[in-house]
Amino acid sequence: MEVKTSLLDNMIGVGDMVLLEPLSEDSFIENLRKRFDHNEIYTYIGSVVISMNPYRTLPIFTPDKVEEYRNRNFYELSPHIYALADEAYRSLRDQDKDQCILITGESGAGKTEASKLVMSYVAAVCGKGQEVNKVKEQLLQSNPVLEAFGNAKTVRNDNSSRFGKYMDIEFDFKGDPLGGVISNYLLEKSRVVKQPRGERNFHVFYQLLSGASEDTLKKLKLERDFSKYNYLSLDSAAVNGLDDAANFRTVRNAMQIVGFMEDEVQSVLELVAAVLKLGNIEFKPESRCNGIDESRVKDKNDLKEMCELLGIEQSVLERAFSYRTVEAKLEKVSTTLNVSQAYYARDALAKNLYSRLFSWLVARINESIKAQGKTRHKVMGVLDIYGFEIFEENSFEQFIINYCNEKLQQIFIELTLREEQEEYIREGIEWTNIEYFNNAIICDLIENNQNGIMAMLDEECLRPGTVTDETFLDKLNTICAEHQHFESRLSKNSKFLTDHSLPHNCFRIQHYAGKVLYRVEGFVDKNNDLLYRDLSQAMYKATHSLIKQLFPEGNPSKVNLKRPLTAGFQFRASVGTLMRNLQTKNPNYIRCIKPNDKKAAHIFTDSLVCHQVRYLGLMENVRVRRAGYAFRQTYEPCLERYKMLCKRTWPHWRGPAREGVEVLMADLQVPTEEFSYGRSKIFIRNPRTLFSLEERRRQCLQNLATLIQKIYRGWKCRTHFLLLKKSQVVVAAWYRRYAQQKKYQKIKSATTVVQSYTRGWKARTLLRELKYQKRCKEAVTTIAAYWHGTQARRELRRLKEEARRKHAVAVIWAYWQGLKVRREYRKFFRANAGKKIYNFTIQRILQKYFLSLRSTLPSMSPIDKNWPPRPYMFLDGVHSELRRIFHLWRCKKYRSQFTDEKKAVYEEKLEASEIFKDKKALYPSSVSQPFRGDYLEISKNPKYQKLNSSVEEKVLLADVVNKINRANGKGTARIFLLTKNGVLLADQKTGQVKASVPLPDLTSVSVSTQSDGFFALRLKEGSASAVKGDFLLSSEHLIEIITKIHRVGASAADREQLNIDISDEFLVQFKQDKVCVKFIQGAPKNGNSASCKRKNNRLLEVSVPTTA
Repeated sequence: MEVKTSLLDNMIGVGDMVLLEPLSEDSFIENLRKRFDHNEIYTYIGSVVISMNPYRTLPIFTPDKVEEYRNRNFYELSPHIYALADEAYRSLRDQDKDQCILITGESGAGKTEASKLVMSYVAAVCGKGQEVNKVKEQLLQSNPVLEAFGNAKTVRNDNSSRFGKYMDIEFDFKGDPLGGVISNYLLEKSRVVKQPRGERNFHVFYQLLSGASEDTLKKLKLERDFSKYNYLSLDSAAVNGLDDAANFRTVRNAMQIVGFMEDEVQSVLELVAAVLKLGNIEFKPESRCNGIDESRVKDKNDLKEMCELLGIEQSVLERAFSYRTVEAKLEKVSTTLNVSQAYYARDALAKNLYSRLFSWLVARINESIKAQGKTRHKVMGVLDIYGFEIFEENSFEQFIINYCNEKLQQIFIELTLREEQEEYIREGIEWTNIEYFNNAIICDLIENNQNGIMAMLDEECLRPGTVTDETFLDKLNTICAEHQHFESRLSKNSKFLTDHSLPHNCFRIQHYAGKVLYRVEGFVDKNNDLLYRDLSQAMYKATHSLIKQLFPEGNPSKVNLKRPLTAGFQFRASVGTLMRNLQTKNPNYIRCIKPNDKKAAHIFTDSLVCHQVRYLGLMENVRVRRAGYAFRQTYEPCLERYKMLCKRTWPHWRGPAREGVEVLMADLQVPTEEFSYGRSKIFIRNPRTLFSLEERRRQCLQNLATLIQKIYRGWKCRTHFLLLKKSQVVVAAWYRRYAQQKKYQKIKSATTVVQSYTRGWKARTLLRELKYQKRCKEAVTTIAAYWHGTQARRELRRLKEEARRKHAVAVIWAYWQGLKVRREYRKFFRANAGKKIYNFTIQRILQKYFLSLRSTLPSMSPIDKNWPPRPYMFLDGVHSELRRIFHLWRCKKYRSQFTDEKKAVYEEKLEASEIFKDKKALYPSSVSQPFRGDYLEISKNPKYQKLNSSVEEKVLLADVVNKINRANGKGTARIFLLTKNGVLLADQKTGQVKASVPLPDLTSVSVSTQSDGFFALRLKEGSASAVKGDFLLSSEHLIEIITKIHRVGASAADREQLNIDISDEFLVQFKQDKVCVKFIQGAPKNGNSASCKRKNNRLLEVSVPTTA
């Protein structure tokens, strides 16, 4: 069973501020504090998420959390940013509604991290796939690039976004991301040239100097020391917890993933280095003879290096810093710049160069991540923009930022009321008008085209004559004096004349979030945002690939004399486009709040949080949501949650959910004015009613828990008793069995002991008897042995005595015989001595001969003709006979190693030798060539598959031969096949059989004695094969073909011996005529091969080249 959860379960404080009771600013702040102290950083106001920056990592953004909030109802779990992201994504995917997520809050409140969490959640829950993952990775990796170039360390935030960002993420019909488009608003480019105390310039400058390699820095003409550059503040160059070197590597990797080419990355780094070099250019005054002050560059080294980086002529840029050309319709006026004007021009160039580089980066990222195709896609927009800003000194930047927040507040109120009204109408609930503060009057004060503050500022910037911030303030005092939200001491309104909190050079606007004092100094210059045309044209002349794209107005052929649009006008147009875009989408809001100014965890500053709650308009938001019905819920979850409060609905309601809720509310006697029934939801007016239901539910759950515990304990005790009873029966049965087994074992053991003693007594008795019998036998044996020994020794003594006598006789006889022999030997020695010496000498010579022959025998190769020389002439016959015997023996040994196939080959070679040796000049060259037989591999070659299938017998030889034409002596290629029963000739190209000759029809084969390959197959007269006559053929393997034909003919017992006719002149029968084929030796004509030529009708002459 699935466990149903709710926002109201285990609630710390109040999870939805709409349910806060009583509602006041103090209770609102106290509820935020209570939840913040318990690490609950998210709180709802209806569908709006309030996000508190914890300034530490919490374990609530894990992949498990993503799965927990995936496809869950918005109010089903405790408040979380994932719940809002999931609701927006599912509405886009399932209902085809374009979404936008508006993230607002002041610097350091966690807007950037909130936008990252939303994007990472959407990336985690949407589809998978190689292309989809690539798009998701590019969208996510665009953040590090934009943060490096658009974020900076401020006193309030170490990673503060100094620009507004709106990203449209496009999805297909399945909800998979296809790409995106990024829009940027109002980069704080003044930070490039000057930073407030305790703050840094943009991150990329510090990342480049910390993380780039020495080789890269050398190419960019930079040094790693921050103090070398005027544009970098030194008091906050190092930030705790911020690794600039590692972040630089992250940015380089992110640019590669997004799609930047290596040369583009190098160009961007060169422009960043150029901005740093530009800040080091300093000027000195010089007085001309006419008394006019002008400026000159002090140290031209930084100017030279910057010009080398950008590919600009040094003299051109130096002149642009010293002179200004003003063009009218028909004339040009060139004026010199003093030192202060030169510094203004330098800083203006640095700000414009960096600002345009940032805009180019955004456009380049859009080019990489944009969706392909022109079909309409589903869109989810994420807006991360500055919150309302109220500083001690507020200038032009704060003015337009707060103007943007006024517009966002206006659209927020309108869309929230519209959403409420649409839901009431959709549910059939009567709509009542809700009173709220409409800030349209403040927006009109700022943006009205005729007498709005921005319109007057533009008019003041464009009018001729002396224009200063004071003249602009005078104009405001004149036109806006009577406006109820505008305050100034110099206006016609007398009530502000004595207000000493309002300086003379300031004006104050009462915004929806409170009053803000603006210092008018710098309004005109910042709105003009003027870059001298000389500097634009100097930049356009650069050879750098990127500079010309950033300064198109510097093209001399496209000089535009119109004054460029002001910064205020451009921002107002961008905000108008953004508002129209947001109007077309379903809004989702995230309000970010920073708990303290120390950027530390566990610290909650009431005054700071209260200030942000006011200017974010959160109390106003709660009042708008509570003006009608504070709580609404669909019938099914409502019945599921509260059904235990009514006996008729508990435990299961069988009918429709709405009827069940109606029965429930009637049984609980809730006043009818406290709720209304919609088509799919019940609406509860007062939070007290909801909390009353929750309290009843809590009491009921406690009673149910007690009942469940009682029933469970009873069941558990009964189960335990039955288990004990069953166990007792089992234990008793086992014990009885054990007792009987023990008794049986004792009886069995006693019986075994008695048996063993009885068997032992019998065994011992038998053993004594056997031992006695054994001793008797041993005694008899011993006596007999002693007697036999005595007899044997007596006989031995007798035999030894007899042997000694016989030996003495033999010795005496031997001595006597020796004496006789010696006497005879002395008598005949002289007559027989020579013959004995000769026989002994011959014997020793033969022994030595055989021993030396054994050590000098030749190798076992039958073709080895070596043999040791004979040592003596009289051994000539023996030596030759031994050589013959050894040769026969080793031939026999060599033949015994042959396989059947090898024997057949050598038999063929032997037969070829018998036929052709000393008869055919071609024979010696064929001896070393093995007989392969099937030269065409006819069984494997698919070309001859048809021919092979037509031959039923085994093919003994397959080769290509030339069939000689008697008409001209030329040859035609034919396939020659030899089987056991005949010869076949087939066409080489088609494989068609042209002639078939059975071997019985073949009478003889004629060849010449020369080294040619011609041979004639002579057929039996009158046979069917001899209709067209004999065949005159030519082949490179003549010896093998004729040998195989001869062997096949000889192997058949019923056939006559095939004759081999070897002659240089023979007759060949062609149809009815006999033609003489004559072989002659001559000079080679066709290389070294023989050629055949017809001489007349009766003669074919074959010319065979002479061999060397």
